[in-house]
Amino acid sequence: MKKIKIFSPATVANVSCGFDVLGFCLDTIGDEMIIRKTKTKGITITKIEGFDLPYEAEKNVAGVSALALIADAKPDCGFEIEIYKNIKPGSGVGSSSASAAGSVFAINELLGKPYNTTELTYFAMKGEALASGSEHADNIAPALFGGFTLVKSCTPLKVLQLPTPSELYATIIHPEIEIKTAEARAILPENVALKSAITQWANVGSLVHALHTNDYDLLSESLNDGIIEPHRKQLIPYYDAIKSESIKADPLGCSISGSGPSIFALSKGEETAKRVAEAMSSVYSKTDINFNIYVSKINTQGMRIMNNE
Repeated sequence: MKKIKIFSPATVANVSCGFDVLGFCLDTIGDEMIIRKTKTKGITITKIEGFDLPYEAEKNVAGVSALALIADAKPDCGFEIEIYKNIKPGSGVGSSSASAAGSVFAINELLGKPYNTTELTYFAMKGEALASGSEHADNIAPALFGGFTLVKSCTPLKVLQLPTPSELYATIIHPEIEIKTAEARAILPENVALKSAITQWANVGSLVHALHTNDYDLLSESLNDGIIEPHRKQLIPYYDAIKSESIKADPLGCSISGSGPSIFALSKGEETAKRVAEAMSSVYSKTDINFNIYVSKINTQGMRIMNNE
């Protein structure tokens, strides 16, 4: 192959109780990227559509992760990258991760797949660090692995793939404001009460068990965040109203997607997920805040090759 076009999906990180470790992959939101082999070595970004992002590889998350990969692989060629950005930066659904993961996935395919998915996650984390100020994989892992993932550790990197109940759907509402991940991390406390920590890790364990056993009731009980959400919700206009209206539509749970401002809800069945979308929309429709809303089945595949040559 000399050229590949891919779909790089959006993702939801944290999943209420799993700050920096849990994430899942979306199916209806994502970027597209075209990567070509070139005779000239190195990484060149030749086209960006959708948003104003740096063309210099060292300043672009897709470029940084790609540079990390080729520094290790040392291929006898270079690569040109085109980015068709559909995920707004700072939207809370893994915009930077889609870029970082997409470039390494595509280059790996063009090189004949010398790296496994965990190794690709490691390279992509280098790009993610440019955007967020730290290397974390809670968005990158589900984009590359698909479905639900749990980052067991970053040093050494170990990612666990979790099963996805077949009737699970996500509703995402994205108010068109920007929250930078680095800023959203800066407002978090350095220390938390032991009682709160115990409740949180019990929820994480219960959520993982619920995914394995298709226990939707237990999943609903687990989708609670008493540590991160209370601090970050102040950055999202009308957050409490959105959550309150959403709960009336009977989802399994509702919380902040990543660092926000997007808000997600998980539901059993597409019909409920659509009702949640209507409930969420009813809040922002009464304000001057523009928003987008999506209903998506959980994407268990992750990255998708659209075509190649």
